[in-house]
Amino acid sequence: MDIFLLLLGFLFVCLGIIGSFLPVLPGPLTSWIGLLLLHFTKIIPMDWTFLGITLGLAILIWILDYFIPAMGTKRFGGTKYGVYGTTIGLIVGLLSPIPFGMLIGTFLGALIGELLYDSKDTNRALKASFGAFIGFLASTTIKFSISVIYFVLFVIQFWEFKENFF
Repeated sequence: MDIFLLLLGFLFVCLGIIGSFLPVLPGPLTSWIGLLLLHFTKIIPMDWTFLGITLGLAILIWILDYFIPAMGTKRFGGTKYGVYGTTIGLIVGLLSPIPFGMLIGTFLGALIGELLYDSKDTNRALKASFGAFIGFLASTTIKFSISVIYFVLFVIQFWEFKENFF
């Protein structure tokens, strides 16, 4: 059973890295499930502090993932319309079946929101949309980084107890 949990945990940690780029899987949360499965083995001692801190960080990143693109829009001169458009575009992009839907949705949502606010100032609307795009890329980078850190933590903990597994 321990080998099964180890392999399943490894699968989840790897899926978390992939989920950093795919809108279907929440990357850090999926990676955290891999860490949890590793701690469910009888070999690795259960460390609730470690699991609590990593879970809190994963949830924080998951929540921030929806706000960082909107903050990018605001930082690049966007209005409330652009921020709302960014959030709506992100959700629509998430639900759309097209490739890179979240990227396209974030950019177009901010652009449409800004154009609804002031249809004559397309430069400002494009600048705010670019800010939303940069914010989305920053969010993806953060998710990827945390997922890779969880992968490394998984490997380190496994390596420490490897002789007990095999």
